[in-house]
Amino acid sequence: MRESEAEQLIERAYRAWDAEEWLTAVGLLERVLAHFPDEEASGGWWYDAALGHKFLRNWAKACELGREAAARAPRGEGDPAYWNLGIAATVQRDWATARQAWEGFGITLPAGDGPVEARLGPACVRLDTGGQREVVWIDRLCPTRGRVMNVPVTAGRRYGEVVVHDGEPTGRRVVDGHAYPVFDELLLLEPSGLPTLTVTVHAAEATDVEALVELFGRREYGAEPASGFELLCSCCSAGTVERGRDSHAGTQRVSLAAPPREARRLLEEWAGLRAPGRSWKDLAPAG
Repeated sequence: MRESEAEQLIERAYRAWDAEEWLTAVGLLERVLAHFPDEEASGGWWYDAALGHKFLRNWAKACELGREAAARAPRGEGDPAYWNLGIAATVQRDWATARQAWEGFGITLPAGDGPVEARLGPACVRLDTGGQREVVWIDRLCPTRGRVMNVPVTAGRRYGEVVVHDGEPTGRRVVDGHAYPVFDELLLLEPSGLPTLTVTVHAAEATDVEALVELFGRREYGAEPASGFELLCSCCSAGTVERGRDSHAGTQRVSLAAPPREARRLLEEWAGLRAPGRSWKDLAPAG
């Protein structure tokens, strides 16, 4: 391939890129890279080709081309080639490559050779299930994986599942003055076996509701009062949303994530701790 032909293909590739015609764009970039893998501009072409396959959710190719992009990127300087490789390798469960990618980006990880368990703190993820979107809290296990810590209201989604999220935040949640990033979900990596239930509870005090949530949480189950869910339009969801902690007394619906027998036992334990002020009824599968 002559350089002049390569220039024409690159120009066509980026016209397709601007039109979000990812398959055409990556195909043209790969044709050029087959002949010019190590030109001065090749690192950018490798990166864009890998990124295009990420947009196409072709994770095997995103990982393959991402390795080439990272091999041409400086280590320890936050180069995005490593971040995209880390995402693709995580989806592929190629933990060795994922670890090398995060370290190449400049992140210090706990020692190990399996899935990264860094515990990076809380954040939010915008779940996307067939066009239904819901923002939930996660415990970040690594730079791109998080365990869902809410009981989702979206049908089919569950407390405790592990999702892979994108690297660029698309909003913020501010709770009691602390800001947390909101990431977009890329895919469900590990489903959860915990069923979702609903129950009606009566609490004399707001602290009674908080005690119920804490009781389930100590057993690694979930309890989500209806007051904790807020439906937002897509524009507001992608912006900054500020709120305080919201628990209240009275009769209310609570979503639970636990085996039915265990949920019943914990509800009885909760009500029995201060019977006059706490009661529950109508425990049933959600939806």
